[in-house]
Amino acid sequence: MALDRAARLRVAVQRDGPTCVWCGRTFGGQVVPTTEHVVPRVKGGPSWLENEVAACRRCNSERGHTAPVPWLEECERRGWHPDELRLTRVLVALDEAIAERGGQRRARPHVEAQLRRLRRRGSPSAGQAARSRPA
Repeated sequence: MALDRAARLRVAVQRDGPTCVWCGRTFGGQVVPTTEHVVPRVKGGPSWLENEVAACRRCNSERGHTAPVPWLEECERRGWHPDELRLTRVLVALDEAIAERGGQRRARPHVEAQLRRLRRRGSPSAGQAARSRPA
C-alpha cells in the first residue's frame, strides 16, 4: 500500500534522523520538516520514498528546482552543514528503485548525472553504487 505524503515524511525523518538534509538544523519549534524531493518533480522525480528526504521549509523553498549537488555546494558556500552521505544514500536508493521498477524516463539521466557529480566530489557511496550496478 502506498504511503501518503505525511506518512512518507514521518518515515524519512525516522530513517534519516531529525535534521534538515541541507542545513543540518534540528527539527522542532521554528524548524519544521517538509518533504523534499531530491530529484525535483518538475525534472521527472517520482513521489517515492526513495526520492524523498526531510528538509526544513527554508531550504526546501530556497532550493526550488535546483539539482541536488549544485544545491549541496551552495549550502556549503553559505556555511551550512549539508548531509552529503544522506543525499548519496537517497540517490543510490532511487537509482536502484528505478532499475528495479522501471520507468522514470525523465528522472533516470538526472539521477545518473548527480551520482557522477558526487563521485567527482569524492563521495565513497556514489562510487560504490556505480560499481555495483549492472551494466
